[in-house]
Amino acid sequence: MKKNFVSNSSASIRMFKNDFLESLSKVRFYVPLIVYVPVIVFLAWQSLFQLEVPLINFMGWFLIGLGIWTITEYVLHRYVFHFEPKVEFGKRIHFIFHGVHHDYPNDAKRLVMPPSASIPMALGFYFLFKWLLPVPGLNPFFSGFMVGYLFYDMVHYALHHANFKSGFWKKLKQHHMLHHYSDSTKGYGVSWTFWDHIFRSNFEKK
Repeated sequence: MKKNFVSNSSASIRMFKNDFLESLSKVRFYVPLIVYVPVIVFLAWQSLFQLEVPLINFMGWFLIGLGIWTITEYVLHRYVFHFEPKVEFGKRIHFIFHGVHHDYPNDAKRLVMPPSASIPMALGFYFLFKWLLPVPGLNPFFSGFMVGYLFYDMVHYALHHANFKSGFWKKLKQHHMLHHYSDSTKGYGVSWTFWDHIFRSNFEKK
């Protein structure tokens, strides 16, 4: 396994010559909350009060959506974010989307997904689920899915910036730091390590 460059600097390196494109590549950790919490609240309100989805049905679809996010997080991280094409253009795209985070893991402005990337991705998932799911289940399912995404973003930021002393959060941070500093081909779960155990990409106990 090749040794990758990892900087301990907290500086935010420049990726684009164009100032506008550069601004789109950076985001404060709380921005996803501002963007998506109102969307989640609206979808929940529409389901419960306009479509009159029974609360028990809403919660069932919500939990399914939350669960589907956990496997989506794993698959995206392992097979999309860590896919590095051989051609130079592909390598550049990989660096923009995820490689920069591995090279500069302490860059606070590139720890959560910027809206310039997350909004198109969220819309893509929404229309996919709209095609797959019945109308009463779509909004509660997608609400749970988006709550899972926000949890992932906030946990990812905390794992890089919070100092956990013990318990679950300390173990989760150790898991993610091993992914960064020991072996980036393992430990793809960020907010939930369950799928690393299932797909045997967890770190061996020593």
